[in-house]
Amino acid sequence: MSVHFDVLDTPLQGLKVIQRKPIGDHRGYLERMFCAEVFEPMIPGKPIAQINHTLTAKRGTVRGLHFQYPPYAETKIVSCLRGEVFDVAVDLRQGSPTFLKWHAEILSERNHKSLLIPEGFAHGFQALSDESEMLYFHTATYQPAAEGGLNLKDPNLDIPWPETVCEVSPRDTAHPFLSDAFEGVIL
Repeated sequence: MSVHFDVLDTPLQGLKVIQRKPIGDHRGYLERMFCAEVFEPMIPGKPIAQINHTLTAKRGTVRGLHFQYPPYAETKIVSCLRGEVFDVAVDLRQGSPTFLKWHAEILSERNHKSLLIPEGFAHGFQALSDESEMLYFHTATYQPAAEGGLNLKDPNLDIPWPETVCEVSPRDTAHPFLSDAFEGVIL
C-alpha cells in the first residue's frame, strides 16, 4: 500500500493489522507510526483527536476490554513500542456477522505491528513482558460518561489469555459479564 505500511485484513470486517516497515541502516531506523493520507480511507472524515501512551509494569497484567458508546465511539490505532502484548479486539457492532467474535495479535517492539480497531469494537491487552509500552491514536477524545467495558473473564467471549492474569484494575474487574439482553452497539 505504501513504502511505510502494509495494511492486512483480519477475519473481522474493518479490523486491520498494520505492518509498519522501518527504513534503516547501520545507525538505526525511522518508522512512520501514522499517515493521514494512508489511513484516511479507513477512518474517513475522522481526524486523530487524542494520542495516549501507557506503561504496563508487570507481565500478565490485563487492561480492558474498553469501548465508547456513540456519539463518542472511536477508531483506535494501537502499537507496542517496548515489550510485547497480546492485543484483543471484540466486535460489538449490532447486526455484524462477527458480533461478539474476537481477534488477537501479538504486538511488539520487534514485529512492528499495529492494530487498527474500528468504532464498535472493545479493546484490551495482556502484557507478555514487564515494562510494556503502548501508543494509542484515537479519533475521539475520552468521555467517561460514554465508556463501556467487557469483563476479561466473560465465558461468552472465552478469550484464552496466554499468561496467568496477575493484575487488573478495580474498574476492569467490575465490568459485568454479557447477558442475553446485550444486543450490541448501534453505530
